[in-house]
Amino acid sequence: MGGLPETIKKPRFLCLHGFRTSGEILKKQIGKWPESVRDELDLFFPDGPCPAGGKSDVEGIFDPPYFEWFQFNKDFMEYKNFDKCLEYIEDLMIKHGPFDGLMGFSQGAILSAALPGFQAQGYAITKVPKIKYVVIIGGAKFQKPEVAEKAYASRIECPSVHFLGEADYLKSYGTALLEEFVDPLVIHHPKGHTVPRLGEWLFPSQPSDVKATVLVGLLIFYMIWTDEKAVEIMQSFIERIKGVESVSPVGDLIGTEREGEEEEACLE
Repeated sequence: MGGLPETIKKPRFLCLHGFRTSGEILKKQIGKWPESVRDELDLFFPDGPCPAGGKSDVEGIFDPPYFEWFQFNKDFMEYKNFDKCLEYIEDLMIKHGPFDGLMGFSQGAILSAALPGFQAQGYAITKVPKIKYVVIIGGAKFQKPEVAEKAYASRIECPSVHFLGEADYLKSYGTALLEEFVDPLVIHHPKGHTVPRLGEWLFPSQPSDVKATVLVGLLIFYMIWTDEKAVEIMQSFIERIKGVESVSPVGDLIGTEREGEEEEACLE
């Protein structure tokens, strides 16, 4: 008789939402990706540690409550509650992990891209398993030198996929971030600073004049090609990280677990 069928473990991701949004909002955004992608991943969507300290850009689109991971000044050079944010993330990883990777959008993407470097330098999340891979959606680099030198001391070797929007105001920053990773995969999409849909687009209505018809036709062709390519790259990334998972040693820990209760309010 043959043995029991092998159970394949899905890569588990800690998903970090954007500034003044929430885990539930990011879950809804990722929920619009095709099942062929979502069903291959085990995703956990927590809220950030701090209630939103001001108006959210998603008011009227997504319902509150809204949260932040940390606060920052206009130049993104000074951060408040940053160290406690890192402690909070480590607590999440201990209590709800183990996690294999990180997925982040906007502020969550900036954190997700920096955390592997922080971990390698012994600066943060040292009591949880090593981060094996990351998904970065609308990301950027930390600008404060004291933080950047820890995050990007050496090029990040874990597999990564980066979403860059053609109309995203952070596109140039996200492009610069690619240089900090070894062999990153990149998904280009025509949208702005958002979590793009994969496998689903809303097409404009049929225009009346011939020139407009041609332009819309070219636009639709570009969007369909971009969308199909995005799904293909994402599926390629999933196959790549499955390979990492199959050869990773059990219990690849940096440090030991610690005890403590998860904090529900903003960490003062």
